[in-house]
Amino acid sequence: MELPFAESYKIKMVEPLRKSTREEREQWIKEADYNLFQLKSDQVYIDCLTDSGTGAMSDRQWAAMMMGDESYAGSSSFFQLKETITKITGFEYVIPTHQGRAAENVLFSHLVKAGAIVPGNSHFDTTKGHIESRKAFAIDCTVDEAKDTQLEVPFKGNVDPKKLEKVLAEQAELVPFIIVTVTNNTAGGQPVSMQNLREVRAIADKYGKRVIFDSARFVENAYFIRTREEGYADKSIKEICKEMFSYADGMTMSSKKDGLVNMGGFIATRHEDWYEGAKRFCIPFEGFLTYGGMNGRDMAALAVGLDENTELDTIETRIKQVQYLAAKLDEYGIPYQRPVGGHAIFVDADRVLDQIPKEEFPAQTLAIELYIEAGVRGCEIGYILADRDPVTRENRFGGLDLLRLCIARRVYTNNHMDVIAAALKNVYDRRHEITRGVKIVWETELMRHFTVKLERL
Repeated sequence: MELPFAESYKIKMVEPLRKSTREEREQWIKEADYNLFQLKSDQVYIDCLTDSGTGAMSDRQWAAMMMGDESYAGSSSFFQLKETITKITGFEYVIPTHQGRAAENVLFSHLVKAGAIVPGNSHFDTTKGHIESRKAFAIDCTVDEAKDTQLEVPFKGNVDPKKLEKVLAEQAELVPFIIVTVTNNTAGGQPVSMQNLREVRAIADKYGKRVIFDSARFVENAYFIRTREEGYADKSIKEICKEMFSYADGMTMSSKKDGLVNMGGFIATRHEDWYEGAKRFCIPFEGFLTYGGMNGRDMAALAVGLDENTELDTIETRIKQVQYLAAKLDEYGIPYQRPVGGHAIFVDADRVLDQIPKEEFPAQTLAIELYIEAGVRGCEIGYILADRDPVTRENRFGGLDLLRLCIARRVYTNNHMDVIAAALKNVYDRRHEITRGVKIVWETELMRHFTVKLERL
């Protein structure tokens, strides 16, 4: 008999969770203006809002924190982190930042000017925000297959080479760099193939452009290359990562995901001119170059986390739990972005709440219903997150409207996955009773989904 898959760790500390009543949750979400970001954590039973900074660290990481060097300049923890990053990516120049959006802010302050065009694959919210706040334009070049959630394609996160080449052929002089998000979060946590990275590199070289990876979940991307792409089944995760980054010129990193820490990020590059340019913004925005917004102890924990997560056992355990939840949703016939990605389930809200018009935000409505049902907090990745067109100020309804259920790393058991699936099934079973959504009563100009205020219709 083949043994079932089990986690590659054992639990040695627990944190209690509070169960609430439906009546409490109805009141709390109303007080939060139907924005799940505004809920207090103790009002949530199972938190799937994000996998950013919500994971559990290992014993080795906690031990490393005790050895952290808090020197303002020349911290030994920085050099430990730099050595680990260079070993995994091949990038020589490293600047730590307090998180991924800070890395974008520092690097884009050097690279992105007003009127610039930045092509890529489904820029995530902070990436797009940092581009558009500089009066530049993010151009989505994701493959069209990503738009059909029920289509089984192994690398839906890919950049469409024809779309990318068209942008460069027409407006290359306005393009400061190409950005590739690995994995592609906005498209449903979908991976990018190694072949596609080679294609992007070739196009970039043809037009004399550089390539940045948004690398928050690069280890998950490497795992999918190993399991889905021919020629990589016998490669180690570290070997695959090294090849991936060989096709890039630099990276921004939110270490709160695949770095297995609760706070931190960095910029890494092979180009000294990018490093020198970013340095000018790191010191005033983040801090001195050898801490850049991070504590020494956090840099030490990050070095260990990067090393741990680029081992097959660790990343496979993480992916298998997401796949377990996906299999439960398959049993219940609940549509999500297929095949399942690495860090979350992306439920296709347009297919579930098909009676609610896009102007009433189906994915946000589904997130609210799931929270009221069982205290499970998810996140809308759809029409609210898409913001308004910076020129016309019209809502952008052209993409997918998804309910993202992120799974924190090394935090929940499969019993929690069963609860999430059952709660979603209960909502799905009464979906035809849900005929009205929500409307926006207040919003900010950029990245509105964090603070938007809504009313139920």
